[in-house]
Order: sequence, then structure tokens, then C-alpha cells
Amino acid sequence: MPEAARRREAERRAQQNARTPQPSGTNPSAESPPPLEVLVGTMVRGILEVVAGVRDPEQLARWMSEEVYRHLLTRTSLATRARSARRVQVYRVMHEIRSVRLSSPRDGVIEATVVVSGRMRTRAVALRLEALERRWRITALSLL
Repeated sequence: MPEAARRREAERRAQQNARTPQPSGTNPSAESPPPLEVLVGTMVRGILEVVAGVRDPEQLARWMSEEVYRHLLTRTSLATRARSARRVQVYRVMHEIRSVRLSSPRDGVIEATVVVSGRMRTRAVALRLEALERRWRITALSLL
């Protein structure tokens, strides 16, 4: 990994650690996001890492419906082929979550839009989470 990339990774981790929510039982600050926003941001960051080729898609399989998982595998294989055709090396991209917007059209369903900035581009990700068997699963996903 180049030295500049190591420095950026260290800076990103320092910023992320500074934003980590307080453990329960302490007085959280007004800026700490609710747990659902944290979950959505973490899932989006993981999805973008899968598409970038630095994370194994299997790690996210339990959090997605079968249809979404297959779509992600297809998108990942296309991105891998495009990188190999252009002879682009896989490297870890630092993604910064700019905003998370949540809405609940009905009980047990959350629709989220997330704006994420990387080194070279800003993307929007839309996803739908449904409460299935006492946990949230992504049932629809769109990467813009």
C-alpha cells in the first residue's frame, strides 16, 4: 500500500473513532446518531467495499435477501471484469457517509437514502430494510 494511502487510512480511522457513539449508560452527545442510522451507514460502507473488490460478498449475505445478494454478486463481477480490462489495481477506497435519511412507510419497514463520498466521486445509495425474524434485512438496493 502506498504511503499516502496509509496516511489517509490512519486519518479516516482517527475521524471514525472520534465519531463513535458513547457506550450505553453514559451521556451521549446530541450529535451521536441513533443505532439504525449507524447500521445503515455500516451496511452501505460494506456494500461499496464489496463492489470495489476489497470485501468478500459472503460477509454481507446474512443481511440481505437472496435477490439483493444475487444482484450484488452480478454487479461485483461486472466491476471486477471492468477493472481487469482496464488493468486497474484493487485498493481500499475511504468512504465518508455524508448523510443518512430514513423513512418508515409502515411498521417493520425502513427506507433509507445515503449520500457517500469517496476519493473520486460522490454516490447515492437507496435501500429498503425489512424486519424479518427479529433483525433487519436489505430487501431492495440501488447504487447510483
